[in-house]
Amino acid sequence: MATTKNSLLIKLQQGKNVYGTCVTSTGPMWPGAIKSAGLDFVFIDTEHIPLDRNELALLCQIYKSNGIEPVVRIPSPDAYRACQAIDGGATGIVVPYIESISQVVEMVGAVKHRPLKGELLQDYLDGTKKMTDDLKEYISSFNSANMAIANIESVPAMERLDEILSVPGLDGVFIGPHDLSVSLGVPEQWDHPVFEDAVKKIIHTTRSKGLHIGIHFSLEPERQIKWVKEGANMVVHSFDIALFVQRLKHDMQIIKAAVGDQNLSSVDGKLIV
Repeated sequence: MATTKNSLLIKLQQGKNVYGTCVTSTGPMWPGAIKSAGLDFVFIDTEHIPLDRNELALLCQIYKSNGIEPVVRIPSPDAYRACQAIDGGATGIVVPYIESISQVVEMVGAVKHRPLKGELLQDYLDGTKKMTDDLKEYISSFNSANMAIANIESVPAMERLDEILSVPGLDGVFIGPHDLSVSLGVPEQWDHPVFEDAVKKIIHTTRSKGLHIGIHFSLEPERQIKWVKEGANMVVHSFDIALFVQRLKHDMQIIKAAVGDQNLSSVDGKLIV
């Protein structure tokens, strides 16, 4: 019977902010590097990143052994994929493009009621059957380390937000800013009032339900700070490739300028990269 605690969930329940980044590389040196940055979790995205099941399990196990919780976004709202990711070592499951209550119920069933499946699980979720006390205690303990996180990233999801976030067992929300901005008709216009109002609504509604929330941005840290001050408590900042490219461009411009191979450009004293 599983009794492992999820350090990420414990910190959130204690009212603390948690910090993570998205990792795309399977290189063996990355877990140690991530640990040295003092992060609480890694966001491993199997929706957009070509990772097979073996690679995913290996990453989850290595990060967990380094005290970093692996939060995995599965490719689609699929209960079996969620269970596969958990079996591989994921302690958080993010389900993409959630737009209905039924999708959340199915996700919660997969993440919080393993190993129950099929008709019996549906009966328990519908409330048409009641678990025995022994089964309820077992299921709760067996899944105590798991987090169920909904990706909110579309107008239909926002229209049903209150109902979606009211499903028992849901732990939190990740906002997908790119897809959300496109769905709102203001693609990648991060400062547009329509986009900002939507993010505020999602954050405030989520927190009013007692749930946790983060937004994934690969831009300047100030955007993360802004949304934390608005109520977000899960910082999902950037990803390994973006951070590498941003820093490499920055450093190479300085080197080239210093040796006379390139002029630096700046606005208000800030280096343009």
